[in-house]
Amino acid sequence: MRSITMPATLKDIAKETGLSTATISKYLNGAKLREKNRIAIEQAIRKLDYTVNEYARGFKLNRSHIIGVIIPDLNNLFITNILVQMETLLREHDYSIMICDCHTDAALERELVHFLLGRMVDGIINMPVCATGEHLKPALSKKVPVLVLDRMISGLEGQIDNILIDNASIARRAVQSLINQGHRQIGLIIGPTDYSTSRERLEGYRQALASSGIPVNDSLIAYSDFTVEGGYESLCHLLKCNPNMTAVFPTNYDMTLGSFIALKEQNIRIPDDMSFIGFDDMGLSRVTHPPLTIVAQPLEQLGIYAAKRILSRLEDPDEVPISITLSASLKIGTSVGVPRHIEDE
Repeated sequence: MRSITMPATLKDIAKETGLSTATISKYLNGAKLREKNRIAIEQAIRKLDYTVNEYARGFKLNRSHIIGVIIPDLNNLFITNILVQMETLLREHDYSIMICDCHTDAALERELVHFLLGRMVDGIINMPVCATGEHLKPALSKKVPVLVLDRMISGLEGQIDNILIDNASIARRAVQSLINQGHRQIGLIIGPTDYSTSRERLEGYRQALASSGIPVNDSLIAYSDFTVEGGYESLCHLLKCNPNMTAVFPTNYDMTLGSFIALKEQNIRIPDDMSFIGFDDMGLSRVTHPPLTIVAQPLEQLGIYAAKRILSRLEDPDEVPISITLSASLKIGTSVGVPRHIEDE
């Protein structure tokens, strides 16, 4: 007959360590103990394979140790890279994340906020679809810390934390690098202008042109949807409407990939026939020929800063929310050259 091993209890840990069950209970509930006692308890937990009932522990402390994360698209490589960094740091602090994909649906995003509140999450991190922030107000009314990532929501200043990228600055720098090579007919592919990131990248494009005295040609601006298919179709549209276009700048990873594919299929050589600057260097510049000049967003920093800020707010609920803006960089490849009409002069 097989023997059944009973799970370890607090009394077993007490016997192993020589400490009282009250002391061990204090440790499990987050109290600070003497270093030697903490080490003894942790060693006993490992030795006896003791399992902490996190649900019961959280109920006692009014903490679930879960952070809710609402994102627009789990298939987006930009987002998943951020999630990896965020989850790693939160796990190191005994927090897990509950990821909810709203599939770029604002109504579903609103429902997911209520869903997470029902799961008693300790905080919410959101890369929002809704531009007004109305969907976040139920969380704020319950004093649940909220952090908005990568996108700006106006009207909630001082109520939410923001981790942002200086999109206008990096777009301006990218376009200026094309202008410096002699380009004047520069195509831009941006995402939906409902999103602050798209508006800021468009503004950076306009600023670069204005600073060099180049008028904006609206036919050189393609409004897309952050997808590979959208990038492909937008590039084809730009080529059809602007046969004299000498450079193009798609402004996210998927649209970069779609645009690159479209150029290759039409046998348009980079940079001989068309200079090209991509967006979001997540290994793409290492596998393309030629290697792309590409905007590199600090994905690791975005994830780490988001995790640190939500942890800081949980540690001190009275802490005032802040906004942090990070800088992106321009990684130089060989996909930008001098326009052919200048070479022929």
